[in-house]
Amino acid sequence: MKQVFTALALGTLFTGAPALADAEVGKPAPTFTLKDESGKEHTLAQYKGKVVVLEWTNPECPFVQRHYKNDTMATTLKGFDAKKVVWLAVDSTAHNTPEKSAAWKKDEGFPYPVLQDASGTVGKSYGAKTTPHMYVIDEKGVVRYAGAIDDDPRGKNAKPANHVKTAVDAVVGGQQVPASTTTPYGCSVKYKS
Repeated sequence: MKQVFTALALGTLFTGAPALADAEVGKPAPTFTLKDESGKEHTLAQYKGKVVVLEWTNPECPFVQRHYKNDTMATTLKGFDAKKVVWLAVDSTAHNTPEKSAAWKKDEGFPYPVLQDASGTVGKSYGAKTTPHMYVIDEKGVVRYAGAIDDDPRGKNAKPANHVKTAVDAVVGGQQVPASTTTPYGCSVKYKS
């Protein structure tokens, strides 16, 4: 009986394992291979040696719309050295298509790719919960920041603290990220059910 209980307890322990699969600060980032809105393939490995910012996004989300209307992402990206930092948007919305992403990218006029993850596989491997949900990965492929873009969920602060800028600046400067995790806010990621 004791062996059966132990086996059941271990089984329960291991079925809870997907939570441990989330991208954790201080651990290697989950690898991925995804195509962008134009069909070009991107892998995390191809960006080794650069700091990678991953932005989970969904253009239908009011929080994402507010940040794009206010140019939060574009302004943050402009503050970085393009030779050292790569920005990748990831759309894990179940009903998203490359065509929708291409049209949105054209309307908004941003330069970075929108990686297509309609299956939700990569989003779930990172534990992406909201749009936006941000991750900063260092040049060795280790997650250094996970959380919100800033400290202004309601969009009411005149000068919000940009967590991603702070994290990237710290990583590029060889410093410890001051707040390596924050609570992401926004719409829930609309994963395939």
